[in-house]
Amino acid sequence: MGGSTFGERFAVTTFGESHGGALGVIVDGCPARIELSEADVQDDLDRRRPGQSRIVTQRNESDRVTIHSGVFEGLTLGTPIGMTVSSTDAKPGAYSEMATTYRPSHADYTTDAKYGIRDWQGGGRASARETVGRVAAGAVARKVLAAVGVEVLGWVSSVRDIKADVDPAAVTPADVEADPTRCADPVAAPRIVEAIEAARSDGNSLGGVVACVARGVPPGLGEPVFDKLDAELAGAVMSLPAAKGVEIGSGFAGTLLTGRTHNDEFAPGPDGRPVAVTNRSGGIQGGISNGADIVLRVAFKPTATIASEQKTVTSDNEPTVLAARGRHDPCVLPRAVPMVEAMVCLALADHLLRQQTTQLAGLPSSSPSG
Repeated sequence: MGGSTFGERFAVTTFGESHGGALGVIVDGCPARIELSEADVQDDLDRRRPGQSRIVTQRNESDRVTIHSGVFEGLTLGTPIGMTVSSTDAKPGAYSEMATTYRPSHADYTTDAKYGIRDWQGGGRASARETVGRVAAGAVARKVLAAVGVEVLGWVSSVRDIKADVDPAAVTPADVEADPTRCADPVAAPRIVEAIEAARSDGNSLGGVVACVARGVPPGLGEPVFDKLDAELAGAVMSLPAAKGVEIGSGFAGTLLTGRTHNDEFAPGPDGRPVAVTNRSGGIQGGISNGADIVLRVAFKPTATIASEQKTVTSDNEPTVLAARGRHDPCVLPRAVPMVEAMVCLALADHLLRQQTTQLAGLPSSSPSG
């Protein structure tokens, strides 16, 4: 199976299935002498793990990470970093009926169509549990970015038709973690809890949007043609399970404006560089970061595996009805926040290192002319 590696200079390869013995990741390209401990990685894994609140799947995994290589005396060595997380609460028997039955809107059928074989125990690599490796790698990328002053923060922007009012420029990690929904709007958050609990009781599921901001990104990251930074970010977050759409900056709403009202005018900046007065571009122009906050939003569809009866077919193409058993998220949004952050961190870290190679001397120069 291809497609398990992401990145060019900061490259990560994840491995493991939903109900296998362990999941993990190899991080290749991390610079040397970055402070890194298992606790650094565990912080993000704890935000991703199942069983953390009553509104997510009740699978009880502690997701304790072990770093096997690439770190010595608290510092990265510049060699590949290997990390694993063991699965201790796998219950593959809950999926036995899915061995021969395709879940509607899940990857069961398409995986069979591609490979002629699939791990039906929880969905194998198509399960959101695969993101353990991404989040662990994202925690390493977060440390690389923090060394140059970049902060990445996500939050739940909406669930179904409940929309949060959150200022991307002002929201803090404490705001996001104040509620198990990871919605930083104290008015919308309890409404989201009610909606998720109602969906679970009804054997149903909900979708929504995760927003994310990257602050302190230097100008100059990204390539001008096929590897545009916005294209790379879009590809990164769209690779997440259940992701179905992405917007950067004004997104689709920008189509309602004219050039005069949409353009981000420049003004002289305090460090000799121009600054954008507004940020409808979402921090990226021509596929290259302009120094403003990078703002994006990711749409997640309702969870495919639900307890309600749905019409489907068997692997023998016979009609049947499926009401899924097992432990599933009625809404992926609260746990998707650290997943989105991880993919944004990975894309930015990769382009940061690519830019250092481009300019040889390190980060973008202090003047537009270089």
